[in-house]
Amino acid sequence: MTHRLALVGTGSMGALHARVISESDRAELVRVIDPRAEAGRDVARRFSVDWTPEIDSLSDVDAVVLSAPTEMHHELAMDVLHEGRPLLIEKPVANDIAEVRNILDVSAARGIPLMCGLLERFNPAVLTARALLGEPVHVRSARHGPYAARIRTGVAWDLLVHDVDLAIQLFGGAAPRDTTAAAGHFHPQSLAGAEDTLEALLSFDRGLASVSASRIGQRKIRTLTVSELDRLIEIDLLRRDVTIYRHVSHEGVSDGGRGYRQQTVIEIPELLTVREPLASQLDRFLDLVEGTVDAATERDSILPPHVVVSDVRAQAIR
Repeated sequence: MTHRLALVGTGSMGALHARVISESDRAELVRVIDPRAEAGRDVARRFSVDWTPEIDSLSDVDAVVLSAPTEMHHELAMDVLHEGRPLLIEKPVANDIAEVRNILDVSAARGIPLMCGLLERFNPAVLTARALLGEPVHVRSARHGPYAARIRTGVAWDLLVHDVDLAIQLFGGAAPRDTTAAAGHFHPQSLAGAEDTLEALLSFDRGLASVSASRIGQRKIRTLTVSELDRLIEIDLLRRDVTIYRHVSHEGVSDGGRGYRQQTVIEIPELLTVREPLASQLDRFLDLVEGTVDAATERDSILPPHVVVSDVRAQAIR
């Protein structure tokens, strides 16, 4: 079955969604929606679909992908949900936790599938590492990069939400019991209240996660390190590779001073998949549309990272 999709928002991320939808054998892009005529028409021409400046009726589509600026998410999501269409909404759902809860509540009350574009969940390196994990006790992440003036929000909602979500997933899906955070405001072009760096410590029942986001770095870094009692799993989210380290001690072995009594065993597992994360995410959304994935479970996974980001940001900017 092919599902007819509308795309709201034709910026850089929206154009990627348009390409992935057009390449899918399970979906058909039938309309792009953007109030900016030039941008909307350009994407519409590129993928040979219709363009409209507003959502209006959604009777021509089965589901919607929303990739508009974050500050417009709440209003546009409500329009889609009131039309009764399943919705894939780019992260964050909104940059106000009350609006996030409102969108989730309306989706639940009306029984409409909702998914958030927390794309790192579908990173091949993350999928591979999660399949290999036993009992994590400590997670460290760094998501740093150069300044981008087009991003109007701070790094908490733009960057940190990904790693908060991954930490929650790695520790079983439950929100942390305690958080602490600090933020820095440095760049002269940043809006008032839009943090440029943020460091947060999340305390879970089974361990700790230290997450770091910055937009004043001079190179792009996307790393995730997961420690177990007997292994360390290092994940490079940009290169999409996984390396496992295991320390081995040879106590009591006499080697006459010619060898080593300690060593580190290094393993580089083969990735479970090399599929583009955005394509895997789309397939998950289409599974939701078809009802083969539980919509309530998917919806419930959205709120915890948003609550944590809202909490740590509030702490950091006090």
